[in-house]
Amino acid sequence: MNLQKGKGNQKGHIISVTVENRFGVLARIAGLFSARGYNIDSLCVAETEDPTVSMMTIVVRGEEDVLEQIYKQLNKLVDVIKVQDITGQEFIDRELALVKVHTANASSRLEVMQLVSIFRARVVDVGKKTLTVEVVGSSSKVKALLELLRTFGIQEIIRTGRIAITREFGK
Repeated sequence: MNLQKGKGNQKGHIISVTVENRFGVLARIAGLFSARGYNIDSLCVAETEDPTVSMMTIVVRGEEDVLEQIYKQLNKLVDVIKVQDITGQEFIDRELALVKVHTANASSRLEVMQLVSIFRARVVDVGKKTLTVEVVGSSSKVKALLELLRTFGIQEIIRTGRIAITREFGK
């Protein structure tokens, strides 16, 4: 859950944006960040329980004052319902990665399968020379497994980026 600080006063932020599910909304929101020279580290968008509303999770690094201006401009967009920087709140975050790992022999297959088990990931496809692994968890968990799998040779990686939701504490 901790976000590392970047250069200078830049800090990682997880921004949750609730929007009306309309054509062009994603482009307008991404444009606000790119117009100010910010690279979006991760962006995930999907419908909510209401098909007319989508939730965006945006992970970005930036200086506090510039990001504050972006939040204000996001709130002015017609299709934006709510903007929330959840970085300082209690939240749950997850990332999904599919990783195609080179397995030249039975021994390396067994080693990969043991690593997968330790990380509570799973093998979702078996090829003649590869295993495809699915891992879901925190970014640090995904990163740790990827580092270990690199020793076998990664043929391909597909990642979703982070999604996050705030925690609700019972009363």
